[in-house]
This record gives sequence, structure tokens and C-alpha cells, in this order.
Amino acid sequence: MSYPSLNLPSAQLKLSKEKEEFFVWCIIRRKKLLLTPEEWVRQHVIHYLIHHKRTPIERINSEHLLKINGQNRRCDIVVIDAFGNPKLIVECKASEINLDEKVFLQTSNYIQKSKAAYFWMTNGLNHVIVECRNPDVFLEELPDL
Repeated sequence: MSYPSLNLPSAQLKLSKEKEEFFVWCIIRRKKLLLTPEEWVRQHVIHYLIHHKRTPIERINSEHLLKINGQNRRCDIVVIDAFGNPKLIVECKASEINLDEKVFLQTSNYIQKSKAAYFWMTNGLNHVIVECRNPDVFLEELPDL
């Protein structure tokens, strides 16, 4: 198993191997998940939110369901506020995926539907963070939630 070092703090991931496949324990969903390149990034982001941004674990949802134009869509990570409203949506991509306009447009419906304050798109190496009320403003760092 060889996954790249990411531009995120290292995370204490619980990895296991069954037959020829690797799995990672998701502390949000409380189960083992197949370790894919995208899951590698998602789990690092989850640990970053919990351990570095001090986001309460009960406010983080992984694979959050949104209904958009009558279709079910899943957001990689959603952080909600104390009232249950989305505060941050995170779209995770594998590290080899470029964060380009195509990827941003693919996820822009999530922003509009959820009315979240912030949107963070990451491949673990590069990060794009925008304030949803002013999407022309790119933030250098994720604000405290």
C-alpha cells in the first residue's frame, strides 16, 4: 500500500488488511471502509477537522445525503452548526485529480442546495476554500467553525 503524503497534518488512521485489500476505520461512520485514494484524503480531512480545528465529532457527517433536483447526491463531508444547519461542505478527490473548474462546477449544486457558509475542495495536496456568500473570495485557511 502506497499513498502519498498529503498537505494536511498526519492522521492516526487505523488501517487493516483483509486478503489483498486495505481498509481504514472511519470514526464518523463507525465502520471499516475500503481504503481508496479518495478515502485516504477524506479520512485525513476528518482527522484535521477533529484534532486541529477542534470540530466536535457529532457535528461532522461523512457521505451526507442531499436531494438536488429530485436526485440523491452525497457530499463527502458536511460540518453542521449547533442548530443542524450546514456550515462547511468538503469535497474530497484523490490526490491525482486536478482541482479545476470542471470539478468545482460538479459540486457547485451542493453549495447552492445546502446554503453552507464555506466550501472546501481538496485532493489532499491542493486546497480551494471559498466563502459561499462571496465565492470570488478564496481563503488561505479554513476559519474556525
